[in-house]
Amino acid sequence: MTATASVSRSTRRHLGWAAAATVASGVLIHFGLGFEPVAVLAWLAPLPVFLLAPRTSAWVASVAAFLAYLGGSAGSWHYFLNSQTVPVPAALAILLGSPVLFAATVALFRRLVRVGRPVLATVAAPAVWTAVLYGVSVASPFGVMGTFTTSQGDQPDVLRLASVLGGWGVEYLVLLVPTALAAVLAPGVRASARVGITVATAGAVGGALAFGATSASAAVGQVRVATVARSVPAWAADPDTPAGQRVLQSYVDALTALPADVRVAVLPEAAFGTDRARLVGVTRPLAAVARAKNLHVVTGAIVTDAGHEADNTALDVPPAGPTVEYRKWRNGFSPLASGHDLAHLAEQPIGLEVCMDVNVPSPTRDYARAGTGLVLIPASDEDVDGWQHSRTALLRGVEHGVSVAWSAARGTSLLSDPRGHVLAQARTGAAPMAVAVADVPLGTGDTLYSRFGDWFAWLCCLVAVAGLAFTRDRTARP
Repeated sequence: MTATASVSRSTRRHLGWAAAATVASGVLIHFGLGFEPVAVLAWLAPLPVFLLAPRTSAWVASVAAFLAYLGGSAGSWHYFLNSQTVPVPAALAILLGSPVLFAATVALFRRLVRVGRPVLATVAAPAVWTAVLYGVSVASPFGVMGTFTTSQGDQPDVLRLASVLGGWGVEYLVLLVPTALAAVLAPGVRASARVGITVATAGAVGGALAFGATSASAAVGQVRVATVARSVPAWAADPDTPAGQRVLQSYVDALTALPADVRVAVLPEAAFGTDRARLVGVTRPLAAVARAKNLHVVTGAIVTDAGHEADNTALDVPPAGPTVEYRKWRNGFSPLASGHDLAHLAEQPIGLEVCMDVNVPSPTRDYARAGTGLVLIPASDEDVDGWQHSRTALLRGVEHGVSVAWSAARGTSLLSDPRGHVLAQARTGAAPMAVAVADVPLGTGDTLYSRFGDWFAWLCCLVAVAGLAFTRDRTARP
Protein backbone atom coordinates (compact mmCIF):
# COMPACT_ATOMS: atom_id res chain seq x y z
CA MET A 1 0.00 0.00 0.00
CA THR A 2 2.82 2.35 0.86
CA ALA A 3 4.51 1.81 -2.49
CA THR A 4 1.19 2.20 -4.30
CA ALA A 5 0.42 5.42 -2.44
CA SER A 6 3.89 6.73 -3.23
CA VAL A 7 3.42 6.03 -6.93
CA SER A 8 0.01 7.67 -6.85
CA ARG A 9 1.41 10.79 -5.20
CA SER A 10 4.25 10.89 -7.77
CA THR A 11 1.78 10.57 -10.66
CA ARG A 12 -0.42 13.33 -9.28
CA ARG A 13 2.58 15.58 -8.79
CA HIS A 14 3.80 14.83 -12.31
CA LEU A 15 0.41 15.58 -13.86
CA GLY A 16 0.18 18.69 -11.72
CA TRP A 17 3.41 20.04 -13.20
CA ALA A 18 2.16 19.17 -16.69
CA ALA A 19 -1.09 21.04 -16.07
CA ALA A 20 0.80 24.02 -14.68
CA ALA A 21 3.07 24.16 -17.75
CA THR A 22 0.05 23.90 -20.04
CA VAL A 23 -1.77 26.74 -18.32
CA ALA A 24 1.35 28.93 -18.12
CA SER A 25 2.14 28.56 -21.82
CA GLY A 26 -1.52 29.01 -22.74
CA VAL A 27 -1.76 32.30 -20.85
CA LEU A 28 1.52 33.55 -22.32
CA ILE A 29 0.41 32.58 -25.84
CA HIS A 30 -2.88 34.42 -25.34
CA PHE A 31 -1.16 37.66 -24.37
CA GLY A 32 1.99 37.21 -26.45
CA LEU A 33 0.48 36.15 -29.78
CA GLY A 34 -2.97 37.74 -29.69
CA PHE A 35 -4.45 40.44 -31.89
CA GLU A 36 -2.62 43.15 -29.91
CA PRO A 37 0.27 41.20 -28.35
CA VAL A 38 2.76 42.06 -25.63
CA ALA A 39 5.97 41.50 -27.57
CA VAL A 40 8.19 40.27 -24.73
CA LEU A 41 5.69 37.56 -23.74
CA ALA A 42 6.00 35.92 -27.17
CA TRP A 43 9.63 35.07 -26.36
CA LEU A 44 8.53 33.33 -23.14
CA ALA A 45 5.26 31.73 -24.26
CA PRO A 46 6.62 28.32 -25.39
CA LEU A 47 9.09 27.98 -22.49
CA PRO A 48 6.93 26.18 -19.89
CA VAL A 49 5.99 23.30 -22.20
CA PHE A 50 9.55 23.04 -23.55
CA LEU A 51 10.83 22.82 -19.96
CA LEU A 52 8.26 20.09 -19.28
CA ALA A 53 8.95 18.05 -22.42
CA PRO A 54 12.23 16.24 -21.52
CA ARG A 55 10.88 15.41 -18.07
CA THR A 56 7.74 13.59 -19.16
CA SER A 57 6.42 11.12 -21.71
CA ALA A 58 6.01 11.99 -25.36
CA TRP A 59 2.23 11.82 -25.07
CA VAL A 60 2.04 14.11 -22.06
CA ALA A 61 4.41 16.63 -23.67
CA SER A 62 2.50 16.62 -26.96
CA VAL A 63 -0.92 16.93 -25.35
CA ALA A 64 0.31 19.73 -23.09
CA ALA A 65 1.67 21.64 -26.09
CA PHE A 66 -1.50 21.09 -28.12
CA LEU A 67 -3.80 22.26 -25.33
CA ALA A 68 -1.57 25.22 -24.48
CA TYR A 69 -1.66 26.57 -28.03
CA LEU A 70 -5.33 25.74 -28.54
CA GLY A 71 -6.32 27.43 -25.30
CA GLY A 72 -3.96 30.35 -25.85
CA SER A 73 -5.56 31.07 -29.22
CA ALA A 74 -9.10 31.05 -27.80
CA GLY A 75 -9.30 34.82 -28.29
CA SER A 76 -9.24 34.29 -32.06
CA TRP A 77 -11.86 31.52 -32.29
CA HIS A 78 -14.80 33.87 -32.75
CA TYR A 79 -12.93 35.92 -35.33
CA PHE A 80 -11.96 32.97 -37.50
CA LEU A 81 -15.28 31.14 -37.24
CA ASN A 82 -17.22 34.30 -38.14
CA SER A 83 -14.76 35.92 -40.54
CA GLN A 84 -16.06 37.56 -43.70
CA THR A 85 -13.00 36.44 -45.68
CA VAL A 86 -11.94 33.06 -44.21
CA PRO A 87 -14.38 30.17 -44.88
CA VAL A 88 -15.12 27.85 -41.97
CA PRO A 89 -13.06 24.86 -43.27
CA ALA A 90 -10.00 27.10 -43.64
CA ALA A 91 -10.69 28.62 -40.22
CA LEU A 92 -10.80 25.16 -38.61
CA ALA A 93 -7.57 24.21 -40.38
CA ILE A 94 -5.89 27.29 -38.90
CA LEU A 95 -7.32 26.86 -35.40
CA LEU A 96 -6.40 23.15 -35.19
CA GLY A 97 -3.33 23.12 -37.42
CA SER A 98 -1.33 25.56 -35.31
CA PRO A 99 -1.72 23.54 -32.07
CA VAL A 100 -0.83 20.35 -33.95
CA LEU A 101 2.31 21.97 -35.35
CA PHE A 102 3.26 23.29 -31.92
CA ALA A 103 2.80 19.81 -30.41
CA ALA A 104 4.99 18.29 -33.13
CA THR A 105 7.66 20.94 -32.50
CA VAL A 106 7.70 20.18 -28.78
CA ALA A 107 7.75 16.41 -29.42
CA LEU A 108 10.77 16.75 -31.72
CA PHE A 109 12.58 18.87 -29.14
CA ARG A 110 11.87 16.31 -26.43
CA ARG A 111 13.07 13.37 -28.50
CA LEU A 112 16.34 15.02 -29.52
CA VAL A 113 17.14 16.00 -25.94
CA ARG A 114 16.34 12.48 -24.74
CA VAL A 115 18.67 10.87 -27.29
CA GLY A 116 21.51 13.14 -26.19
CA ARG A 117 21.41 15.80 -28.90
CA PRO A 118 20.48 19.03 -27.07
CA VAL A 119 22.24 21.30 -29.56
CA LEU A 120 20.31 19.82 -32.46
CA ALA A 121 17.11 20.01 -30.40
CA THR A 122 17.72 23.72 -29.84
CA VAL A 123 18.08 24.58 -33.53
CA ALA A 124 15.81 21.95 -35.13
CA ALA A 125 12.63 22.61 -33.15
CA PRO A 126 12.24 26.25 -34.27
CA ALA A 127 13.35 25.16 -37.76
CA VAL A 128 10.45 22.68 -38.01
CA TRP A 129 7.96 25.33 -36.90
CA THR A 130 9.35 27.90 -39.33
CA ALA A 131 9.64 25.51 -42.27
CA VAL A 132 6.04 24.32 -41.97
CA LEU A 133 4.75 27.90 -41.67
CA TYR A 134 6.72 28.78 -44.79
CA GLY A 135 5.09 25.90 -46.66
CA VAL A 136 1.64 27.01 -45.48
CA SER A 137 2.32 30.59 -46.59
CA VAL A 138 3.18 29.38 -50.09
CA ALA A 139 0.17 27.08 -50.37
CA SER A 140 -2.49 29.17 -48.65
CA PRO A 141 -4.50 31.81 -50.53
CA PHE A 142 -4.41 33.90 -47.34
CA GLY A 143 -0.67 33.75 -46.61
CA VAL A 144 0.37 33.73 -42.94
CA MET A 145 0.09 36.29 -40.16
CA GLY A 146 -0.47 36.34 -36.41
CA THR A 147 2.66 34.32 -35.62
CA PHE A 148 5.76 35.03 -33.50
CA THR A 149 6.97 37.45 -36.18
CA THR A 150 3.81 39.54 -36.11
CA SER A 151 4.03 39.77 -32.31
CA GLN A 152 7.18 41.87 -32.77
CA GLY A 153 5.38 44.41 -34.99
CA ASP A 154 6.22 47.33 -32.71
CA GLN A 155 9.85 46.28 -32.15
CA PRO A 156 11.79 47.73 -35.10
CA ASP A 157 15.18 46.63 -33.71
CA VAL A 158 13.96 43.01 -33.80
CA LEU A 159 12.09 43.28 -37.09
CA ARG A 160 15.06 44.70 -38.96
CA LEU A 161 16.49 41.18 -39.09
CA ALA A 162 13.77 40.55 -41.70
CA SER A 163 15.66 42.73 -44.19
CA VAL A 164 18.24 39.92 -44.35
CA LEU A 165 16.39 36.72 -43.43
CA GLY A 166 12.81 37.70 -44.12
CA GLY A 167 10.12 37.40 -41.49
CA TRP A 168 11.17 33.76 -41.20
CA GLY A 169 14.37 34.84 -39.46
CA VAL A 170 12.38 36.72 -36.82
CA GLU A 171 10.03 33.76 -36.41
CA TYR A 172 12.99 31.45 -35.86
CA LEU A 173 14.83 33.76 -33.47
CA VAL A 174 11.86 34.31 -31.16
CA LEU A 175 11.30 30.55 -30.88
CA LEU A 176 15.03 29.82 -30.55
CA VAL A 177 15.26 31.58 -27.19
CA PRO A 178 12.84 29.29 -25.29
CA THR A 179 14.22 26.13 -26.92
CA ALA A 180 17.75 27.18 -25.92
CA LEU A 181 16.72 27.89 -22.32
CA ALA A 182 14.85 24.61 -22.10
CA ALA A 183 17.80 22.66 -23.52
CA VAL A 184 20.26 24.29 -21.12
CA LEU A 185 18.02 23.43 -18.15
CA ALA A 186 17.11 19.92 -19.33
CA PRO A 187 18.29 16.99 -17.17
CA GLY A 188 21.30 15.02 -18.33
CA VAL A 189 22.76 17.65 -20.68
CA ARG A 190 26.56 17.91 -20.58
CA ALA A 191 28.11 21.07 -19.19
CA SER A 192 29.93 21.74 -22.46
CA ALA A 193 26.63 21.60 -24.37
CA ARG A 194 25.00 23.98 -21.88
CA VAL A 195 27.81 26.51 -22.32
CA GLY A 196 27.80 26.17 -26.11
CA ILE A 197 24.04 26.63 -26.42
CA THR A 198 24.07 29.63 -24.08
CA VAL A 199 26.92 31.40 -25.85
CA ALA A 200 25.58 30.72 -29.36
CA THR A 201 22.03 31.83 -28.54
CA ALA A 202 23.20 34.95 -26.74
CA GLY A 203 25.38 35.76 -29.74
CA ALA A 204 22.49 35.27 -32.17
CA VAL A 205 20.07 37.44 -30.19
CA GLY A 206 22.70 40.06 -29.40
CA GLY A 207 23.85 40.20 -33.00
CA ALA A 208 20.29 40.60 -34.28
CA LEU A 209 19.55 43.43 -31.84
CA ALA A 210 22.87 45.15 -32.59
CA PHE A 211 22.11 44.98 -36.31
CA GLY A 212 18.65 46.38 -35.67
CA ALA A 213 20.11 49.33 -33.78
CA THR A 214 22.55 50.33 -36.53
CA SER A 215 21.80 53.19 -38.87
CA ALA A 216 19.91 52.38 -42.04
CA SER A 217 20.97 53.52 -45.47
CA ALA A 218 19.99 57.08 -46.34
CA ALA A 219 16.53 57.67 -47.80
CA VAL A 220 16.27 58.90 -51.38
CA GLY A 221 13.77 61.63 -50.49
CA GLN A 222 10.54 61.96 -48.57
CA VAL A 223 6.91 62.84 -49.17
CA ARG A 224 4.19 64.00 -46.79
CA VAL A 225 1.45 61.38 -46.77
CA ALA A 226 -1.96 61.12 -45.11
CA THR A 227 -4.22 58.13 -44.55
CA VAL A 228 -7.95 58.95 -44.38
CA ALA A 229 -10.57 56.36 -43.36
CA ARG A 230 -14.21 56.65 -42.30
CA SER A 231 -15.03 55.14 -38.92
CA VAL A 232 -18.47 54.07 -40.18
CA PRO A 233 -17.92 51.07 -42.53
CA ALA A 234 -18.99 51.57 -46.14
CA TRP A 235 -17.92 48.78 -48.48
CA ALA A 236 -18.15 49.71 -52.19
CA ALA A 237 -20.43 52.72 -51.74
CA ASP A 238 -22.13 53.54 -55.05
CA PRO A 239 -21.82 57.30 -55.73
CA ASP A 240 -25.04 57.19 -57.77
CA THR A 241 -27.05 56.50 -54.60
CA PRO A 242 -27.80 58.98 -51.81
CA ALA A 243 -25.82 56.92 -49.30
CA GLY A 244 -22.88 56.68 -51.69
CA GLN A 245 -22.99 60.41 -52.32
CA ARG A 246 -22.74 61.04 -48.57
CA VAL A 247 -19.71 58.75 -48.35
CA LEU A 248 -18.05 60.47 -51.31
CA GLN A 249 -18.75 63.94 -49.92
CA SER A 250 -17.36 62.96 -46.51
CA TYR A 251 -14.09 61.98 -48.16
CA VAL A 252 -13.99 65.15 -50.25
CA ASP A 253 -14.46 67.21 -47.09
CA ALA A 254 -11.76 65.28 -45.22
CA LEU A 255 -9.31 65.63 -48.11
CA THR A 256 -10.00 69.34 -48.36
CA ALA A 257 -9.23 69.73 -44.64
CA LEU A 258 -5.80 68.06 -44.89
CA PRO A 259 -2.70 70.22 -44.29
CA ALA A 260 -1.60 72.09 -47.40
CA ASP A 261 1.77 70.30 -47.59
CA VAL A 262 0.30 66.79 -47.89
CA ARG A 263 1.12 65.40 -51.33
CA VAL A 264 -0.43 61.92 -51.17
CA ALA A 265 -3.67 60.83 -49.46
CA VAL A 266 -4.71 57.18 -49.20
CA LEU A 267 -8.31 56.04 -48.67
CA PRO A 268 -9.38 52.49 -47.69
CA GLU A 269 -10.03 49.43 -49.84
CA ALA A 270 -13.38 49.39 -51.70
CA ALA A 271 -14.28 52.87 -50.51
CA PHE A 272 -16.45 53.05 -53.65
CA GLY A 273 -18.13 50.63 -56.02
CA THR A 274 -19.25 51.33 -59.58
CA ASP A 275 -18.95 50.09 -63.14
CA ARG A 276 -16.41 51.21 -65.70
CA ALA A 277 -18.85 53.50 -67.51
CA ARG A 278 -19.74 55.39 -64.33
CA LEU A 279 -16.24 55.48 -62.78
CA VAL A 280 -15.97 59.17 -63.58
CA GLY A 281 -18.61 59.73 -60.88
CA VAL A 282 -15.92 58.73 -58.37
CA THR A 283 -12.82 60.20 -59.99
CA ARG A 284 -14.20 63.62 -61.02
CA PRO A 285 -14.88 64.92 -57.46
CA LEU A 286 -11.60 63.47 -56.21
CA ALA A 287 -9.72 65.01 -59.15
CA ALA A 288 -11.13 68.44 -58.28
CA VAL A 289 -9.64 68.15 -54.78
CA ALA A 290 -6.39 66.77 -56.21
CA ARG A 291 -6.00 69.77 -58.53
CA ALA A 292 -6.90 72.29 -55.86
CA LYS A 293 -4.40 70.89 -53.32
CA ASN A 294 -1.71 69.52 -55.69
CA LEU A 295 -2.42 66.13 -54.20
CA HIS A 296 -2.45 62.49 -55.35
CA VAL A 297 -5.64 60.84 -54.07
CA VAL A 298 -5.39 57.05 -53.88
CA THR A 299 -8.60 55.15 -53.20
CA GLY A 300 -9.80 51.57 -53.26
CA ALA A 301 -12.72 50.83 -55.58
CA ILE A 302 -14.64 47.80 -56.81
CA VAL A 303 -14.92 48.37 -60.57
CA THR A 304 -17.16 46.18 -62.74
CA ASP A 305 -16.72 45.80 -66.49
CA ALA A 306 -19.77 44.83 -68.54
CA GLY A 307 -19.82 41.04 -68.90
CA HIS A 308 -16.67 40.57 -66.78
CA GLU A 309 -15.77 39.89 -63.17
CA ALA A 310 -15.44 42.83 -60.82
CA ASP A 311 -11.94 44.15 -60.10
CA ASN A 312 -10.75 45.11 -56.63
CA THR A 313 -8.59 48.09 -57.53
CA ALA A 314 -6.48 50.92 -56.16
CA LEU A 315 -6.93 54.13 -58.16
CA ASP A 316 -4.46 57.01 -58.15
CA VAL A 317 -6.28 60.23 -59.02
CA PRO A 318 -3.43 62.71 -59.70
CA PRO A 319 -3.47 66.53 -59.73
CA ALA A 320 -3.08 66.33 -63.51
CA GLY A 321 -3.12 63.55 -66.08
CA PRO A 322 -4.96 60.23 -66.32
CA THR A 323 -6.00 58.01 -63.41
CA VAL A 324 -3.63 55.11 -62.67
CA GLU A 325 -5.28 51.77 -61.86
CA TYR A 326 -3.88 48.77 -59.98
CA ARG A 327 -5.70 45.43 -59.68
CA LYS A 328 -5.37 43.50 -56.42
CA TRP A 329 -3.22 40.36 -56.75
CA ARG A 330 -4.61 38.23 -53.91
CA ASN A 331 -8.33 37.88 -53.18
CA GLY A 332 -8.39 34.66 -51.13
CA PHE A 333 -11.56 32.76 -52.02
CA SER A 334 -13.33 35.90 -53.26
CA PRO A 335 -14.86 35.76 -56.78
CA LEU A 336 -13.19 39.10 -57.58
CA ALA A 337 -10.68 38.96 -60.42
CA SER A 338 -6.97 39.07 -59.56
CA GLY A 339 -4.27 41.13 -61.25
CA HIS A 340 -0.56 40.55 -61.84
CA ASP A 341 0.84 43.95 -62.87
CA LEU A 342 2.58 46.66 -60.87
CA ALA A 343 1.38 50.27 -60.97
CA HIS A 344 3.25 53.44 -59.99
CA LEU A 345 2.28 57.03 -59.46
CA ALA A 346 3.34 58.97 -62.56
CA GLU A 347 7.14 59.38 -62.69
CA GLN A 348 7.52 58.58 -58.97
CA PRO A 349 8.99 55.56 -57.14
CA ILE A 350 5.68 55.04 -55.35
CA GLY A 351 3.61 51.91 -55.97
CA LEU A 352 0.07 50.68 -55.31
CA GLU A 353 -1.17 47.54 -53.56
CA VAL A 354 -4.44 46.42 -51.94
CA CYS A 355 -4.94 44.83 -48.50
CA MET A 356 -4.31 41.05 -48.69
CA ASP A 357 -1.44 41.60 -51.14
CA VAL A 358 0.80 42.12 -48.09
CA ASN A 359 0.14 38.64 -46.66
CA VAL A 360 2.93 37.25 -48.86
CA PRO A 361 6.23 38.75 -50.11
CA SER A 362 5.06 39.69 -53.62
CA PRO A 363 4.07 42.14 -55.02
CA THR A 364 6.11 44.14 -52.47
CA ARG A 365 9.23 42.23 -53.51
CA ASP A 366 8.57 43.04 -57.17
CA TYR A 367 8.16 46.71 -56.32
CA ALA A 368 11.43 46.72 -54.37
CA ARG A 369 13.32 45.14 -57.25
CA ALA A 370 11.85 47.85 -59.50
CA GLY A 371 13.33 50.56 -57.26
CA THR A 372 10.11 51.55 -55.51
CA GLY A 373 10.56 53.40 -52.22
CA LEU A 374 6.97 53.59 -50.90
CA VAL A 375 3.84 51.47 -51.33
CA LEU A 376 0.34 52.90 -50.82
CA ILE A 377 -2.15 50.28 -49.65
CA PRO A 378 -5.93 50.73 -49.36
CA ALA A 379 -7.13 48.05 -46.94
CA SER A 380 -10.15 46.81 -45.03
CA ASP A 381 -10.06 44.72 -41.86
CA GLU A 382 -12.55 43.39 -39.33
CA ASP A 383 -11.80 45.66 -36.36
CA VAL A 384 -10.23 43.04 -34.10
CA ASP A 385 -7.48 42.09 -36.57
CA GLY A 386 -6.63 45.67 -37.52
CA TRP A 387 -3.37 46.00 -35.56
CA GLN A 388 -2.18 42.56 -36.64
CA HIS A 389 -2.77 43.15 -40.35
CA SER A 390 -1.21 46.61 -40.29
CA ARG A 391 1.96 45.11 -38.79
CA THR A 392 2.00 42.47 -41.50
CA ALA A 393 2.14 45.34 -44.01
CA LEU A 394 4.89 46.99 -41.97
CA LEU A 395 6.87 43.71 -42.02
CA ARG A 396 6.71 43.59 -45.82
CA GLY A 397 8.19 47.09 -45.87
CA VAL A 398 11.08 46.10 -43.60
CA GLU A 399 11.80 42.95 -45.60
CA HIS A 400 12.10 44.91 -48.83
CA GLY A 401 13.39 48.31 -47.73
CA VAL A 402 10.28 50.32 -48.58
CA SER A 403 8.00 52.61 -46.60
CA VAL A 404 4.33 51.76 -46.18
CA ALA A 405 1.12 53.81 -46.14
CA TRP A 406 -1.68 51.50 -44.96
CA SER A 407 -5.19 52.99 -44.92
CA ALA A 408 -7.69 50.60 -43.37
CA ALA A 409 -11.45 50.66 -43.00
CA ARG A 410 -12.47 48.99 -39.71
CA GLY A 411 -8.89 48.72 -38.55
CA THR A 412 -5.60 50.51 -37.90
CA SER A 413 -4.08 52.84 -40.49
CA LEU A 414 -0.35 53.49 -40.30
CA LEU A 415 2.61 55.16 -41.95
CA SER A 416 5.94 53.40 -41.47
CA ASP A 417 9.53 53.78 -42.66
CA PRO A 418 11.77 51.08 -44.21
CA ARG A 419 13.20 50.16 -40.78
CA GLY A 420 9.79 49.41 -39.30
CA HIS A 421 9.28 52.56 -37.25
CA VAL A 422 5.64 53.64 -37.02
CA LEU A 423 5.64 57.30 -38.04
CA ALA A 424 1.91 57.84 -37.45
CA GLN A 425 -1.18 55.68 -36.95
CA ALA A 426 -4.90 56.07 -36.41
CA ARG A 427 -7.62 53.58 -35.52
CA THR A 428 -11.15 53.83 -36.83
CA GLY A 429 -13.89 54.44 -34.29
CA ALA A 430 -12.37 57.21 -32.19
CA ALA A 431 -13.53 59.99 -34.55
CA PRO A 432 -15.71 60.22 -37.68
CA MET A 433 -12.53 60.15 -39.79
CA ALA A 434 -9.35 58.35 -38.75
CA VAL A 435 -6.53 60.49 -40.16
CA ALA A 436 -2.77 59.95 -39.84
CA VAL A 437 -0.20 62.33 -41.36
CA ALA A 438 3.61 62.06 -41.51
CA ASP A 439 6.67 62.83 -43.59
CA VAL A 440 7.50 59.42 -45.05
CA PRO A 441 11.03 58.66 -46.35
CA LEU A 442 11.36 56.86 -49.67
CA GLY A 443 13.33 53.66 -49.20
CA THR A 444 15.85 52.22 -51.61
CA GLY A 445 14.07 48.90 -52.08
CA ASP A 446 17.46 47.20 -51.81
CA THR A 447 17.79 44.57 -49.07
CA LEU A 448 19.41 41.16 -48.99
CA TYR A 449 15.99 39.62 -48.60
CA SER A 450 14.55 41.42 -51.63
CA ARG A 451 17.57 40.19 -53.65
CA PHE A 452 17.77 36.57 -52.50
CA GLY A 453 14.27 35.79 -51.27
CA ASP A 454 13.38 32.97 -48.88
CA TRP A 455 16.81 31.40 -48.55
CA PHE A 456 16.58 31.25 -44.76
CA ALA A 457 13.22 29.47 -44.90
CA TRP A 458 14.83 26.81 -47.11
CA LEU A 459 17.72 26.54 -44.63
CA CYS A 460 15.14 25.88 -41.92
CA CYS A 461 13.73 23.09 -44.09
CA LEU A 462 17.17 21.45 -44.23
CA VAL A 463 17.74 21.79 -40.47
CA ALA A 464 14.28 20.37 -39.82
CA VAL A 465 15.04 17.33 -41.97
CA ALA A 466 18.34 16.84 -40.13
CA GLY A 467 16.53 16.99 -36.79
CA LEU A 468 13.98 14.42 -37.88
CA ALA A 469 16.71 12.16 -39.24
CA PHE A 470 18.52 12.05 -35.89
CA THR A 471 15.50 11.24 -33.74
CA ARG A 472 16.38 7.54 -34.04
CA ASP A 473 20.11 8.02 -33.79
CA ARG A 474 20.50 6.76 -30.21
CA THR A 475 18.53 5.02 -27.48
CA ALA A 476 16.55 7.48 -25.44
CA ARG A 477 17.33 7.93 -21.74
CA PRO A 478 14.72 6.47 -19.41
